[in-house]
Amino acid sequence: MKRVRNPLPAAAPRSRVPHAFVLDALEPVSPVTRRMFGCLAVYVRDQIALILRDHHDHPADNGVWLATSAEHHDSLRREFPNMRSIQLFGTPVTSWQVLPLDAPDFEESAMRACELVLARDPRIGRVPAPPRRTTARSKTTAKRTPPKTAGKKAPAPARSASRKR
Repeated sequence: MKRVRNPLPAAAPRSRVPHAFVLDALEPVSPVTRRMFGCLAVYVRDQIALILRDHHDHPADNGVWLATSAEHHDSLRREFPNMRSIQLFGTPVTSWQVLPLDAPDFEESAMRACELVLARDPRIGRVPAPPRRTTARSKTTAKRTPPKTAGKKAPAPARSASRKR
């Protein structure tokens, strides 16, 4: 039997969804997902609520990231004793907190976080900042700005001899 070659190019395999059980738990609020920095951002209504991460780089930050603020860290830590700031950004405390994948209570904590999101707990979720847009003026200004010289004064433009003073 002769094999027929498929005229359509093979599709790239879809990357798997990390911690898919989180999306299943959030199904009642119809979460929207977007790829972000090799992770999967989870939006509920107008807020980013979680990021799902399972990546080979910086495995210590794999797990479920909570979008929160510093003022809520203490109260959330009482509910999630293994929660900590992500280490990826190199700062000791960040607004993003992680429920680490390697914690013994990871799945229970992730499900509890989903319960808080479903209950609209104000400690989890942030409205993302609007995207920065460059205006036409800032683009032209950037083009016209002369480069800075290290400690040297830029030479004055040459004057034309035919110019009257």
